[in-house]
Amino acid sequence: MSLKQKIDNDIKSAMLSKNKEELTALRSVKSLILLAETDKGSSGEISSDAENKLLMKAAKQRKESAEIFQKEGREDLAKKELFELEVISRYLPKQLSETEISNELKKVIDQVGAKGPQDMGKVMGVATKLLAGKADGKLISELVKKLLAS
Repeated sequence: MSLKQKIDNDIKSAMLSKNKEELTALRSVKSLILLAETDKGSSGEISSDAENKLLMKAAKQRKESAEIFQKEGREDLAKKELFELEVISRYLPKQLSETEISNELKKVIDQVGAKGPQDMGKVMGVATKLLAGKADGKLISELVKKLLAS
């Protein structure tokens, strides 16, 4: 079952249970997918990889918005963003733990022959492709810096 079909089924469930917050969040995710499918130059269907990128981007936006709202003292808006983040997270692939990411990064560092911080670009190029959708880019970057510094 494709992501779009899963979301459609969940929208129907949310409608039947009269869960307005979940319905709003699901509709926003569906609109992202529809916009990507109808985007100029697209073939009408998007790959699961592209869907994951869309969801990662949406999750990152929700997370950043929630942080900003919390700093500004707007708990009501932060709560809404965090709920949408939770809904989006259901459709993302399982995120790797920090330990799992570090282990993968050590393999990449050995593979590209990185010696120090000056080789961060080489490592990040391979690591971001390898861990796409499985880990946050910011976390990958922090861990690469830490591993290359030691």
